Amino acid sequence: MQLGINLGYWGAGMDADNLAVAKEADRLGYAVCWAAEAYGSDAATVLTWVAAQTERIDVGSAIFQIPARQPAMTAMTAATLDSLSGGRFRLGLGVSGPQVSEGWYGVKFDKPLSRTREYVEIVRRAMTRERLSYEGAHWTLPLPGGPGKPIKLTVHPQREHIPLYIAAIGPKNLEQTGEIAEGALLIFAAPDHLEDTALTYLRAGREKAGRTLDGFDVCPTVPLALGDDKDITALADTFRPYTALYVGGMGSRKQNFYNQLAQRMGYEQAAAEIQEKYLGGDRQGAAAAVPHDLIDSTTLIGSVDRIADRMKAYAAAGVTTLTLAPAGFTLDERLAALRAGTEALERAGLA
Repeated sequence: MQLGINLGYWGAGMDADNLAVAKEADRLGYAVCWAAEAYGSDAATVLTWVAAQTERIDVGSAIFQIPARQPAMTAMTAATLDSLSGGRFRLGLGVSGPQVSEGWYGVKFDKPLSRTREYVEIVRRAMTRERLSYEGAHWTLPLPGGPGKPIKLTVHPQREHIPLYIAAIGPKNLEQTGEIAEGALLIFAAPDHLEDTALTYLRAGREKAGRTLDGFDVCPTVPLALGDDKDITALADTFRPYTALYVGGMGSRKQNFYNQLAQRMGYEQAAAEIQEKYLGGDRQGAAAAVPHDLIDSTTLIGSVDRIADRMKAYAAAGVTTLTLAPAGFTLDERLAALRAGTEALERAGLA
């Protein structure tokens, strides 16, 4: 099992610290550094900045939002980043959510599965550097009856094939991800629930494509907080606002993928309470309603030995790249958590 690092969103007041974290992850031998985007910093610029100041670590988009870019533009960006980084780019894609897609980008959030499939097909076709043409339900290239003509990508990526990941939560999206991608970007992944909530659907998708999970990258992002095992409750409490935001506030009452995931993990009553309080404006109450076990099972918290045991569980469950989001109030605390990750991996015998 390899380790990755997730910088989250840029522009939150920790930009210099994030770059230092990326550099230290590079020095420690982490496999990949992911950057996210929502409606603030864009991931492509951040990854370019990080790639320019690191040497070995891969840089990956977690995620490029599908409604934000035409697929040909994503192919251009992927090829450029791979070329500039010396073949270190990983392309992560996702449909975002209805509030961002329609409220920020003005793109109707409909038929996300077929939209993702077509998007991936166009990106891959463009990356072959053959003249691009495509006929689908969502995109037609070139547009019929106009001056457009098939054009081919002029940039040469460093590699012939850039790894493509999809951020997936729901069963249908997970199955399609297994079918059409090389990796899945997961969130709130608990080892005890990974088979039922993700792997069974990814495996079904791989079987559709005539493949197995061998070589497929199962890549969850897991928050990490280093501390004394006697303080597990306090360490878990630091992630209550984060969990409440996703389970309670990401999306509408009817369409919150993270809330639905919590329900599939057996937290139906708690998920409903968290959402009710969060959408009602009681964010503290929503955070308080998050079960301790939900946090503990989806994070790495405690001593290096406890984190090592949890890493063993993730590896045994089928995780191939464990992406860490190291917590801390200071840069030193985040760097210590980052170093603890590599130490724990070695103690677990997984390095």
